[in-house]
Amino acid sequence: MKITMIGSGYVGLVSGACFADFGHDVICVDKDEGKIDRLNANVMPIYEPGLEALVKSNADAGRLRFSTDIARSVANADAVFIAVGTPSRRGDGHADLSYVYAAAQEIGESVASCTVIVTKSTVPVGSGDEVERIIREVRPDIDFAVVSNPEFLREGAAIGDFKRPDRIVVGTDVDWARDVMQRVYRPLFLNESPIVFTSRRSAELIKYAANAFLATKITFINEMADLCEKLGADVQDVSRGIGLDNRIGPKFLHAGPGYGGSCFPKDTLALLKTAQDNDTPVRIVEAVVQANDLRKRAMGRRIVNALGGDGRGRKVALFGLTFKPNTDDMRDAPSIAIVQALLDSGAVVEAHDPEGMAEAALIMPNVAMVDNPYRAAEGADAVVIVTEWDAYRALDLKKLKAAMRGDVLADLRNIYRVDDCTKAGFNYLSIGR
Repeated sequence: MKITMIGSGYVGLVSGACFADFGHDVICVDKDEGKIDRLNANVMPIYEPGLEALVKSNADAGRLRFSTDIARSVANADAVFIAVGTPSRRGDGHADLSYVYAAAQEIGESVASCTVIVTKSTVPVGSGDEVERIIREVRPDIDFAVVSNPEFLREGAAIGDFKRPDRIVVGTDVDWARDVMQRVYRPLFLNESPIVFTSRRSAELIKYAANAFLATKITFINEMADLCEKLGADVQDVSRGIGLDNRIGPKFLHAGPGYGGSCFPKDTLALLKTAQDNDTPVRIVEAVVQANDLRKRAMGRRIVNALGGDGRGRKVALFGLTFKPNTDDMRDAPSIAIVQALLDSGAVVEAHDPEGMAEAALIMPNVAMVDNPYRAAEGADAVVIVTEWDAYRALDLKKLKAAMRGDVLADLRNIYRVDDCTKAGFNYLSIGR
């Protein structure tokens, strides 16, 4: 099938490359000429394990192409996917749909009859109705269908998630559009990946509801971690004990400094705004958003308190800046609030991250980026593990301690055992233990 992907960012590029790997003929379109030039030279705009090799192999095979020409790219497509950004709108937290609607306008000007337009971007309920209205206003003479097909890709594991999904959600009431989507996803359907067909509005809500629920699980276990510290319990034992219940499950029950990234923060805010606009409060999600924001700021204060309540004249080394491992994404990363709290206290901050330092430097100009964690720790009064990269899971604790001036090791991901860190001479701080 001929597939056009409008938007060559994280979702569009991963999805386009995977569709091409299934054997489809894919064009990824983007208005950023520099990005398209780099992609044609096999230079990835993002870090995602396995993506560079996947793009190269399919581009070399002629199944994956890149273009800035939307009109030509959509003219002969069987399915056109909209995979542009929907960031939080300034002021009210609602999803900014300007890129989605602009894409719909341009698609409408060139799309042929009997084409399926697929909204892959995360959009509030009812957005598909507006996309359809825009295209129909431009081209009242053609038959087309607008379908919702939300993505469920985890950064750092996106290729595996696309090729081995828990489910594929397709929102449409149009029979022929359903047939097209079955053909698009036939390789996965044959592997018995469940395809859930719903109405378009139900599919749009499924995406927001899923992310809000996962954000709730994270926030719940973080609050249990705080309670564990007061009661002398161990949050890792609590997490395992409740996670073995099949009704709850073990995933997203790892205590830490709070959630961040490109999805949970903006999607929970967008869901809140949608609920408010429809006079249907979602009190649990409101509490989750508030608790998560407070938690990230509290992590910074926790480190300052470990330094005696005053960061002036102190050096802190941060290990891990991205919101999670295996990505260079800094959007709403907990490290941002932690760094700000440390700088406000007067501390000097140096940091290391395996992939995220270039992105982090753009938003943390007062933080020195160091190419080795042990070098970052030289003369430090405290080391803080913020992101659980594999590179930090087997540090030489004695070497780390010898490089430092102080003895504080704040492990915000509970990577290490208390006894091991204590024996190495650290004043060891963890979460919920």
